[in-house]
This record gives sequence, structure tokens and C-alpha cells, in this order.
Amino acid sequence: MGVRILLTEIGPSTVYEPGMTPEDLTDIICSTYDGVIFKPFWGDQSFFYNPENRLSNGTYFATMKLKDGENDSASHINREGVWRLNIGLPVKAFEARFGKRPTRPAQGQSIEGEWDFTTLNTLTPHPVYGWMGWAAILSPSRETYDTHLAPILDQAYHKARQAFDKRMRALERSAAST
Repeated sequence: MGVRILLTEIGPSTVYEPGMTPEDLTDIICSTYDGVIFKPFWGDQSFFYNPENRLSNGTYFATMKLKDGENDSASHINREGVWRLNIGLPVKAFEARFGKRPTRPAQGQSIEGEWDFTTLNTLTPHPVYGWMGWAAILSPSRETYDTHLAPILDQAYHKARQAFDKRMRALERSAAST
């Protein structure tokens, strides 16, 4: 069983104002991390580590989902003003937050666990890709970004840089052997 992390408590009489838009987050990520390319990919808006566009895409470390998809609708993103940030964490970082990674769900299903994937401003495993170590949060506030998300985005970015460097070394070895 995973551990649910509530980053900001929102009571029934509280009006939640996220304070961040997808555009705000895009500006922050693209100005914070070197070598980042932002573009549509698989129906999401994706952040790739790809310095100097050396690969067709690079290694992605975060995505934003702006609407429900056929096989990914557990978050009910189609609600007005709701969007989801997805972050690809290193395995140890994911498991430190949520416990053992869940098993892969069947196509069109969500991972099993105690998480409510519809709650705003709450970090959970990704409803579909939690088994791969991805986390997700709906419409985060700026405070949540500053205190909780920035450090885990740093981890995801570092993981993507390592994966990119490994890919580049493999390509260089392959080119040298031909």
C-alpha cells in the first residue's frame, strides 16, 4: 500500500485557487533547466532534455496533460481549469514517497491503491504510469510548486540527463564501431 501525500489541505468551505497555469509552469521549467525542449508528444505537452536538439526528442522528464485521454481519464482532467503535471521520478525517490511501485494496470485502467487521482494540488502516483515511477499532481498551486514540486522536478531532470548521456554514449560507441 502506498502513502498518500496531501500537500495542501483544502476544506469544503475553501475556494481553491491554483495560482499557476500550464503556461506559468512551462515558463518556469524552460527557464530553470538547461537543454530543455518543450513540445507536444503522445497527446501531452512534454518536457525533454535534449541539448542542441541532438536527438529527435531527447529524454522526457515531465509532461502536462490538458484533457482526458481514451486510456487515461482517472483524473477527470476535463473539468474546467484542471490540468495535470506528470513527473518521471527515479525509482528510489518514487518509492520513498509512495512505497513499492504498483503493478502495471490493464489497458484503459488505473493503478490500484488508496489514491484519489481527482484531488487538486495533491501529489499521487500517476494513475496509469505509476508502475513506471511517474508521479502526478492536478493544478498545483505556486506554493506547492515552490515547496514540493521544484525539488522532485530537479530529481526528474537529473534522471533525464543521465539517461540522455547514456544514450549519447551508446550512439557514439555504435558509430565508432561502424
